[in-house]
Amino acid sequence: MTQKQYNVTGMTCEHCAASVREEVSEVAGVSEVMVDIAANSVTVHGTDLDDARLRAAIVEAGYSVADSVAA
Repeated sequence: MTQKQYNVTGMTCEHCAASVREEVSEVAGVSEVMVDIAANSVTVHGTDLDDARLRAAIVEAGYSVADSVAA
């Protein structure tokens, strides 16, 4: 299983977190999405995770990916 972590800007509430979880969960290979609003982070677990698709899903949810964190 692979893990990817992203710094995401613009999330301020649980509704924001739910939107990100919903979009990212639809990406192929994703098995778990954890959102930490206070830390502005999104951690994704799964197999054969596509970085570009994960970033696009976060943007589709309405937020910006500041950078990714090595995990």
